Amino acid sequence: MTDPRPQLILLPGLLNDAELWRDQISGLADVARCAVADLTQGATLAELARSVLDQAEPTFALAGFSMGGYVAQEIARQAPERIERLALLDTSIRADTPERAAQRRALNAAAQRPGQFLGVTERILASYIDPSRLDDEDLTGRIQAMTQRLGREVFLRQNALERFDGAAALRTLNKPIQIICGENDAITPVEGHREMARAIGCTHLLVIPGAGHMTPMEAPEAVNQALRRWLAR
Repeated sequence: MTDPRPQLILLPGLLNDAELWRDQISGLADVARCAVADLTQGATLAELARSVLDQAEPTFALAGFSMGGYVAQEIARQAPERIERLALLDTSIRADTPERAAQRRALNAAAQRPGQFLGVTERILASYIDPSRLDDEDLTGRIQAMTQRLGREVFLRQNALERFDGAAALRTLNKPIQIICGENDAITPVEGHREMARAIGCTHLLVIPGAGHMTPMEAPEAVNQALRRWLAR
């Protein structure tokens, strides 16, 4: 008997793995067959997109978080006919500015200095999650453990990826699109998501109150409800 649930490919962000999507994997199990892509290898977004496509079913639902959103846009450019629907969480469709590219190079240089790689430290956490959650030891511990587990080499590869403008590919996708972001996302702010929605003609934008950049972990119930509605569209 054929399983009626669609394959839902979940694309993590920089220094993220399946732990990012833990609550979506369990919370959406009755409506989707979730599969978390490995984005730790590959020197370009195009390589990562091809890797995902090589392992995916002929058609699938696709959700990309942060850096994973850029990979999702590259998949939409390479194989739009294989995407049944697309969700973009806490990400951007804009190419890196020269200033942002320079910041990435500086971060990579700093990460290559001798010493222990600490991943997302307590200082950096302040820009990743809503300020009200900084005392949530379970949440902060999960984020820090995940980033330390993936380590320096993964950070260097992922941070060096050149980010391209994905607006053109998304404007012509013509599939159900859902955009989600945290109200207090300091990495990819709300206004950028509003601009994204306008640029690609998406009328489904959810801004989650009291959440920062890490919405799948900070606000799993709100994210899951939005993804359920999107999967049913």
